[in-house]
Amino acid sequence: MLKKFFFSTASINLDKGIAIIRIIVGALILYHGQEVFNPKLMSEYTTWDTFAGPNAALLVYFGKSSEFIAGLLLLVGFCTRLGALITIGTLSYVTFFVGNGRFWYEDQHPFMFVLFGLLFIFTGPGAWSIDGLIEKKIKS
Repeated sequence: MLKKFFFSTASINLDKGIAIIRIIVGALILYHGQEVFNPKLMSEYTTWDTFAGPNAALLVYFGKSSEFIAGLLLLVGFCTRLGALITIGTLSYVTFFVGNGRFWYEDQHPFMFVLFGLLFIFTGPGAWSIDGLIEKKIKS
């Protein structure tokens, strides 16, 4: 029985597994995005060389707000694919511009969120999502 469980190619509760991953990833991205409400930290980010110039505050606030919104959307499973697209765009910028594209050894963290965003583009929200509740209501 155990051998069949671990070596089988059949999925086990795929919708619930995707949902658990979506909820955790959404909470982590939301946690990073909540920095938008910390003016001292946001001001510090504007001094980074990456954001140097007249639009520093705009870039920093736009990025952190995007993380906050994407995290919230993923956490509750509402407009999941939109949340995934925002995640992919925002964290790709962080990976390739802020982190200079060094995702294979220094900046793996933001790039992993890009990969999770791709996962949710292809799979949708899984179980326990507002998207699922809306779809059920439309079908009935």
